Amino acid sequence: MKRVSLLLLFLFLFLQKNIAADRLVSYELVKHYSKESLTERWKSWGIPKLFAPIKSGVNIYEIIYHTAWHDGSTVKASGLFFVPENHAGPLPLLSYQHGTDVKKDRVVGGKAEHTIALIFAADGYAVSMPDYLGLGKGEGKHLYQHAETEATACIDMLRTVKIISEKIGVALDENKLFLSGYSQGGHATMAMHKMIEEKFSDEFEVRASSPMSGVYDLYKTQDPIMFAPTRHPFFLPYLILSYQEVYQFYDGDVRDIFKPPYDKIILELFSGEHGDREVNKMLPSVPIDMIRDSFVQEYKTNPDFPFTKLLQKNSLYDWKPKAPVQLCYCKDDDIVLAGNSVLAYETMKKNGANHVSLRQAGKKFDHIKCAGVTMLYTKMWLDSFIKGSRKGRKGPVLKRWLLALGKVFADKRM
Repeated sequence: MKRVSLLLLFLFLFLQKNIAADRLVSYELVKHYSKESLTERWKSWGIPKLFAPIKSGVNIYEIIYHTAWHDGSTVKASGLFFVPENHAGPLPLLSYQHGTDVKKDRVVGGKAEHTIALIFAADGYAVSMPDYLGLGKGEGKHLYQHAETEATACIDMLRTVKIISEKIGVALDENKLFLSGYSQGGHATMAMHKMIEEKFSDEFEVRASSPMSGVYDLYKTQDPIMFAPTRHPFFLPYLILSYQEVYQFYDGDVRDIFKPPYDKIILELFSGEHGDREVNKMLPSVPIDMIRDSFVQEYKTNPDFPFTKLLQKNSLYDWKPKAPVQLCYCKDDDIVLAGNSVLAYETMKKNGANHVSLRQAGKKFDHIKCAGVTMLYTKMWLDSFIKGSRKGRKGPVLKRWLLALGKVFADKRM
């Protein structure tokens, strides 16, 4: 019996090792930032070193790995791994989920959110930044706001990062796994946190997560955005095309959901070749104006309408996290309504979550300007865990006072 048990254990470990080896496709050092070049970047972006210390340079690795498509088959996905150049001891690991991209290609270091990853890495965090499915150098289409594949792609990226860390001689602190992300990244962060605690708690332990300005209630709370003018109407067709790819909820050609002339151009606009600005210029400012009346009427009147059910299925506010969660948002966000974070906070508290906090980062900031402020609150909060807090602290009094003062001046200028 003892020999059988040992044999089974050996086979289990052998299979696990080979599964891990098969997950990694390739990795490559693609960019290096010295402390001096980071200092120049901070100056050009107006980032104060008080909030973003530069302890070391940063190496960026591009990773190709295997993950699951929505039907369970295997596809390639990609991402970036930001590693402090001079690291002493095990590093805390942050999985940072970026905001919405429509264009497939990305330039390493070119995105504003790459600067966020650099801020954390320069201060001693190893940072995993997955591209999700269908973006970067990944295969297939991007499945926008699809909770399951967002989570699996991010979790498989973490698994791959662990493999690469061993290869490049970087030790990761298993007790300091943090999650954060902005906009779609907030939704992906919530999906990832939920999946880890429900399915992979024996493999990962989330120390804390800070989702920022995410759409956690895709249906009722976010619904008004569909019927009002917006600078970013692309989100609605992006959702429809994504859910049709995964669920085949519409019995017919997906282009028939759209009114002319959008039915003729919609697939090309979301081919991955065009950026969000280019796509938005081709769409009406009121998102619902591009959708056929019969579809809109069903959405308004039929609670069992398939698209409605899918929005509810991919909403992420109604669960009970075990690890501390900080929900950051801005009151006047014009793209992701503040009610998403408020509803998630209130529902999680009702569900019995003990360590959920709500952080309003600004009153008059729009979605774009909100990103930088929520990041500063997120970093101060996550840093407090590095310094020994169990539940999370708001951050040093001086930093909070300076940040509040800066917001007052910013609000007056708006």
